[in-house]
Amino acid sequence: MSRFEKLSHVLWHCQYHIVWVPKYRYRVLTGKVGDEVKRSICQQVARLECRLVGLNIQKDHIHLLVKVPPKVSISNLMGVLKGKTAIRVFHKFPELKIKPYWGNHFWAKGYCVDTVGLDSEMIRKYVKYQEKDEKK
Repeated sequence: MSRFEKLSHVLWHCQYHIVWVPKYRYRVLTGKVGDEVKRSICQQVARLECRLVGLNIQKDHIHLLVKVPPKVSISNLMGVLKGKTAIRVFHKFPELKIKPYWGNHFWAKGYCVDTVGLDSEMIRKYVKYQEKDEKK
């Protein structure tokens, strides 16, 4: 089995490790809020025809390992993920929007993205077990 995926005119293997944080890095990605963020990310990744490889939601940041077809730009993917999850979280948990520090923004500006090459197994394990390492 090949690691490459197929579209009509391209063979591709574009895998990325993306990390982003809530505004002011507040520790709000727990419980029902974290569950809603996870549900929203999974839904939007599928809608953009990307493949979710790994997802780890910490209290104050998210690690996403995702295969992104060449027709989708990373900036477009992140715009959709951050925009749609913020809308859903504020809609489902209006008490978060009331706090003066949020304004209309749930996520901090920017994100970190890294391409994953031949060491994808190492990155996959890092994303999966990163929380345990942080607690130590």
